[in-house]
Amino acid sequence: MTRAGFVALIGEPNAGKSTLLNRMVGAKVSIVTHKVQTTRARIRGVAMEGDSQIVFVDTPGLFQPRRRLDRAMVAAAWGGAADADVVVLLIEAHRGVTEGVERILEGLADIGKGRKVALAINKIDRVQSEVLLALTKDMNDRYAFADTFMISAEKGHGVQALREWLAGEVPEGPWLYPEDQIADLPMRMIAAEMTREKLTLRLHQELPYQMTVETESWEERKDGSARVEQIIYVVRDGHKGIVLGHKGETIKAVSKAAREELTEFLGRKVHLFLQVKVRPNWLEEAERYSEMGLDFKDGA
Repeated sequence: MTRAGFVALIGEPNAGKSTLLNRMVGAKVSIVTHKVQTTRARIRGVAMEGDSQIVFVDTPGLFQPRRRLDRAMVAAAWGGAADADVVVLLIEAHRGVTEGVERILEGLADIGKGRKVALAINKIDRVQSEVLLALTKDMNDRYAFADTFMISAEKGHGVQALREWLAGEVPEGPWLYPEDQIADLPMRMIAAEMTREKLTLRLHQELPYQMTVETESWEERKDGSARVEQIIYVVRDGHKGIVLGHKGETIKAVSKAAREELTEFLGRKVHLFLQVKVRPNWLEEAERYSEMGLDFKDGA
């Protein structure tokens, strides 16, 4: 009997949700950086385990929202959890029960009704075993988790046990996706995420979050390669200069890194062209939100 269902990974920003998703799916689907709030849309990865198909909803990190974009992201995160068959709360072993985790536990009291919620304690290599045991007890005293897993998403420890458990928990039924499909995000969006990741890594602290990347055109060429054009939107002229860099060095490096990763991901040649445009109000444009898989109204 086949099984298939949706699993939502929730947690604070930087808890390791994207790293865990990539480890579970076995391919790089969700963007991984050391900056918080990088996952904006509900990226789904599909993992096969035995006769089960596990569809992961990698939700934006849950945090105290301040701006419209933040509020839409938090709404998307809770929406992802509410739509899922199973929820996995990911927390960091060395940070323990933070204020953010406490807020998520409050939200779970409502969202968790009628569905199984597992606890995954990540980055276990950073603490002693007695700290882990105390944290496990503390968290299970606060919420009735169906099961608790000790993992290192980065190194892969404990991830298989979690995947096997999830495979047994998703409902019986036909598979939701063809077996060879790892993500339901259109390739245009995955490509945009890859470029945004490279920008984030390259610019570090220099550029604020008021930047987005959109794939403007995707052309399949006769020789099997793809021609991809993307626009990087920033809110100020000054930001445009930062993205371009001295004599265009930054944009060239970003373009090269994104092209190489996209070529590897697709297994064929990619011609990538980047442009930078200033759009002062993109954070208030409904269209930009739907591009990211978010609901503009959720930010109101």
